[in-house]
Amino acid sequence: MEDFRRTYLRLCKEGGVDPQESVLAQLQETRRAAAGSRLDLRGHSLSVDTCAVLGRVLHKDTLFTELALSDCMLTEEGAKLLLNGLCANTTVKVLDLKGNNLRSTGAEALGKLLVRNKTLCRLVLEWNALGMWEEAFSVFCEGLATNACLTQLDLRNNQINHQGASELCLALKRNSTLQELDVRWNNIGLLGGRSFLEALQQNRTLTHLEMAGNNIPSDTLKALEQAMDHNSDRQSTVRESRSRTQVLSKEIQILKEEKGRQFLSLMETIDKQRDEMGRSTRTTSIHVGQLQEALNERKSVVNSLTAKFQMTEAALAMSEQKNHNLGELLTRVKTEKDEQRERQSRERKKEQEDSALREGKLLREITSMSETNVQLKNKLEKMESRCKSQQDQIFELKQELTNSTAELKLRLAQAEERLEMEKKRSKHVHCGFVCESERALQDRILKLEGQRIQLEEELSRAKAACVTERAQAEEEQGKVRVQVRLEEQQRVSGLEEKLRGLRQSRDESQSHCSQQKQTIAELQARSGQQSIETDGLRRRIEELQQELSGKDQEKVAEVSRVRVELQEQMGHLQAERTAQGGLKEKIAALEREMKVLASNHREATLDKESEISSLFEKLRLREAEIQRMREDEAQRASFLQNAILTYVQGSPLHYSPKK
Repeated sequence: MEDFRRTYLRLCKEGGVDPQESVLAQLQETRRAAAGSRLDLRGHSLSVDTCAVLGRVLHKDTLFTELALSDCMLTEEGAKLLLNGLCANTTVKVLDLKGNNLRSTGAEALGKLLVRNKTLCRLVLEWNALGMWEEAFSVFCEGLATNACLTQLDLRNNQINHQGASELCLALKRNSTLQELDVRWNNIGLLGGRSFLEALQQNRTLTHLEMAGNNIPSDTLKALEQAMDHNSDRQSTVRESRSRTQVLSKEIQILKEEKGRQFLSLMETIDKQRDEMGRSTRTTSIHVGQLQEALNERKSVVNSLTAKFQMTEAALAMSEQKNHNLGELLTRVKTEKDEQRERQSRERKKEQEDSALREGKLLREITSMSETNVQLKNKLEKMESRCKSQQDQIFELKQELTNSTAELKLRLAQAEERLEMEKKRSKHVHCGFVCESERALQDRILKLEGQRIQLEEELSRAKAACVTERAQAEEEQGKVRVQVRLEEQQRVSGLEEKLRGLRQSRDESQSHCSQQKQTIAELQARSGQQSIETDGLRRRIEELQQELSGKDQEKVAEVSRVRVELQEQMGHLQAERTAQGGLKEKIAALEREMKVLASNHREATLDKESEISSLFEKLRLREAEIQRMREDEAQRASFLQNAILTYVQGSPLHYSPKK
């Protein structure tokens, strides 16, 4: 330890660098505590010059086997100089570079260290940023692929994405010594998890892999755990076979030594007792036979062990086959999920087509109703035309009656004038001539009376025909009104049923929207609780930092330990924050989906309301038209009734001729 301190001071003096007091104090404390092979510089801020000097000292150092440099705020240049010095070191087996924010240059220097160093077994790189630069991280992975001594690697919280994970998996495919790998709290994702699965199909030495906090699905994590179990089982079988072969080799060596000793003893007995050669040869032959039997037995044991080894290899092959079958099952499950999605999409399309068909059916029904309305209107127009024609006929008959009555009156007046004239003449004419003229006049009057009776009969027949035609018209009009009322009632009932269906669909959509709002409210409440918890944790961190700032500088080791714990808690908090960000993104996606659903529902309700208003407007117009038709019919009926009454009242003309 003192030699290391002297070398450090000498190199500082040669380079014109002031030795760092914290480093000297830590070396002095290590010497007092007799820490031996561990150099602990955690929490000390190391400058670039100090790193350069430490790299030169560690280049030829043979004392320390463990080097702790966590939270030393190393710069890129300082880390490069320090790691270049460790490339030729042959004693350091554990290197801790936690929390130094190493980036591109540090990653490249670590790659060179892994290529050139042949003794480093454990490397801790937690809380750095190696995965931010893909080219530098690929250099680090290339060094890991060629390394043949590293067994433990800690890469927690290094911002490794799925591309960095693929580079790391390529290195794992070529590496044959790494046994433990910790990549928790990165951004590996589903693609990175699949890359690790592919790498573990070729890597047989990795037995411990930590993947938490990387947004990897549970099925992929289970597959990785199964691969780790297979590797651990394989390593245990290999270790058992190696131990058995070592035991067998030791036993064979013991047998060989015993055989050599026995052979020497036999040679000595042969030299001492040549006379008893025959007896000794028999005894030696018997002993050799026993040894041969023992060797045969050992060979049989070796053969049984080889058979067991072959059985274990067969079991490993079976496990690999099971893994392959599980992969096929996973692919089948994925295909089934895709088929279910396609089936759901087809069902949605079918529902949309059904709704379109329903709408088309409704439109066809509306068109058929409009056509029936048009037909009824045409029937009403025909009936009105027939009524008008009958009214015209009645008016013509009335005119004919008035003309005939006027003609009869004229004829009667003429006849009376002629009678008076004949009477005047009859005063001067003979009595016989008078009688003849009176008879002629009477005959003429009788003829006129007969004509009048015929005309009255024709008028009565015309009235009867008008009455029958009016009754028929009223019956047809009543039938048309009943039919129109029935059709209107059927249409109104159909429209009411459609309105009920539309209201039910609107209520269902409103209930769905309320459920979505409840889920959003629950998610918002959860996010609020998590934000409260994070605020509490932040306040707790601030309190701990205040307590730590108030402590003395004598408890540096305790402060560093608490700092490590706090950094771990910060890592967990950051992971929780990322999870919370994922939840917020999900909430935002749900809110967007809710907005889309609300807009769609609003548009659908507006469309339905517009359809309902248009239907109500059509109903109102139809009712107004029916009311107007009823009023027209009532007005026509009143006109007809008044006309008939006036006609009936003014038709009878009773005439009595003067004798």
